[in-house]
Amino acid sequence: MSVYTCTLNLAIDLFIETDEMKPSQVNRTNDDDIQANGKGVNVSLIMKQLGIDSTALGFKAGFTGNYIEDYLHQKDISTDFISVPGMTRINVFTQVNKTNEEFKLVNKGPEIPQEQIKTFLNQIQKLQADDYLCVSGSLPRGVSPEILIDISRICFENKVHLIIDSSYPEIIDCLPYQPFLLKPNEEELQSWYNVELSDREGYIHYAERLIADGAKNVLLSLGGEGGIFLNKDIVYSGNSPKGKVVNTACAGDTLLGTFLAGYLKGEQVDINLKKSLAAGSSTAFRKGLTDFSDVAELEKQIEIKEGASKK
Repeated sequence: MSVYTCTLNLAIDLFIETDEMKPSQVNRTNDDDIQANGKGVNVSLIMKQLGIDSTALGFKAGFTGNYIEDYLHQKDISTDFISVPGMTRINVFTQVNKTNEEFKLVNKGPEIPQEQIKTFLNQIQKLQADDYLCVSGSLPRGVSPEILIDISRICFENKVHLIIDSSYPEIIDCLPYQPFLLKPNEEELQSWYNVELSDREGYIHYAERLIADGAKNVLLSLGGEGGIFLNKDIVYSGNSPKGKVVNTACAGDTLLGTFLAGYLKGEQVDINLKKSLAAGSSTAFRKGLTDFSDVAELEKQIEIKEGASKK
């Protein structure tokens, strides 16, 4: 059994902290940090910290793509990226202290030629039964959301456990291929079913629809309100710990990476969910990914409830 993460639209993330953000003048920063990123890359980095090896897949371009690959190799994470023309994108996240605002500037990334898309699908075709593939994030230019359905079909036919963390409405069309795990947030769940939800009862109801329509497991991220894990047999719900939010960009990836690592290590679901929610919050409370140093302390603020809790 091998574990793969897939980030079709890799990124370098530049985090900036500044006191003010005024237009038409130079704004001096207090601090900055640069990180190899992309949602699947984050999942690989988190799982590595928890003792789970993975191979990172996706498209890389230019010196920025090489930077991400080099960084992963430094962390002893294998890669099998496909090279494409152009340059892997750089995203900018700015925390403005005086107004307590966060600005997220996310670029499009390179355009992917059809030949490289075929190469990628052939790569997925070669995965073995009982492998795990975690596909995360947005799609680069040139890649249709229909590719998620193609990936789902290939994984279903080859008995590969597919995890999807992406926002496209085509996710609904992946459900007949019984993906192993979906990780939507509340906005994505609402958009897929074209509803407005405001409480856990509603979130659980529509997450259960994902299960009824074919997904085997759902890990629903509710941001500052915590998260829910469910399948046809169980529902577990938990809150988020309190803290100063610095960076929400990678919290969901941390939640997913921690949960997947715990699952692969055979951890009890409720214990795994608590640790995963704490880890996601730990990332939200700092500039980069958690190092797990404060996770045990954050877990003390989290209560996991079993069953379809309405609150």
